Parts: sequence; structure tokens; C-alpha cells
Amino acid sequence: MILPDGYSDVPAGKIAAVVTHLEMTERPARRDDPPGAWTLRKADAPTLDWYRDLHRRVGEEWLWFSRARMNDAELAAIIHAPGIEVYALVVAGRDEGLLELDFREGGQCELVYFGVTAGLIGTGAARFLMNRALEIAWSREPNRVWVHTCTFDHPSAVAFYQRSGFRPFRRQIEVADDPRLDGTAPRDAAKHVPIIE
Repeated sequence: MILPDGYSDVPAGKIAAVVTHLEMTERPARRDDPPGAWTLRKADAPTLDWYRDLHRRVGEEWLWFSRARMNDAELAAIIHAPGIEVYALVVAGRDEGLLELDFREGGQCELVYFGVTAGLIGTGAARFLMNRALEIAWSREPNRVWVHTCTFDHPSAVAFYQRSGFRPFRRQIEVADDPRLDGTAPRDAAKHVPIIE
């Protein structure tokens, strides 16, 4: 369906975001790591409680809601699936960043989830995490590595991905129930996205 030019109403109780899909089809030039005491840890068979906690701490402010709405069986089926890899950015012994890679489609790697907790934004931690993500993804010699972000995410997300070597190739509009109205996210999350009841 193609939306008409101009404004389109979003019903009360819903949220709408512009989603930008970005990809790279060849290994980018390596970027230096910023100074910092970060490490990356692979979470083999992550527990659901651990995953939910880290996903919430990284993504709640950006309205990452799809995984929060999943029941245990649905979430486990994804994060424990062959071809899915989950990593944590570790700072001073604490998990403060989330990287989830999906290698299930032959010749491709999707950065499904990528982010750091609020206190690490602007410190270089995300650059460190992206450097590791691209190393892991390209070590499998895919034809394509891709990611998507939206207007609920950090305002610098698209520019960050482009500096990392991704190029935009598709744009979509996503409309969903506002997760703050059904208790999936706290009502005070994502203050940059107004609630309209």
C-alpha cells in the first residue's frame, strides 16, 4: 500500500515511526576503537530474564517493544534459534550493551538489536560495539550485512550507521499499539514520543 502524499492520521493509542533500512555489501574499512575499558561477551543460550533485563535497559527509551510483548516460548524460540547470536557489552563487570546478530538467512547477517545503555551514549562504547559487530558479521563472509532503525531511536542513529559503512536502501512507516498504554513499557518512557490516548 502506498500512503498518499501529505499528512496521514495515526489513530489515538497508536504510534508511528519512519523506519530506515541500511545495508553494506562489502567489508568496510576498519575503524579504530575509541579509548575505553569495554569488552564483548557472547551469551550462549541466554536466560530469558537476563535478555529481557538488558533489552529493557538498552531499548526502553527508544520504544523497543516487540520482544517485550513476547511470551517465554516465543522469545526463547528466537534467541535460542540456531543462527542467532547474542552478545553483551561489558563495562566494569556489568552488561551495558546488547548486540543480536541473525545469520539464519544464507549469505546475510542482520544486526537485529544494537545499542548501549543511556549512560554510555556518547562515550565511544557504541563505536566499540559496532566494530565488534562488523568483525563478527564479516568473519562469516556474507554477501550482505544489514540493519534497520527508526525515528523512535536516538536521533544520531542513521548517521552513526552511515559512518559505520551502511547505506540506506529502503524506508517504511511502522504503526503499532503504543506500548506505554498496555503496560509493555512505562508511561514515562520515550518522552520524545508523545502519548495520544
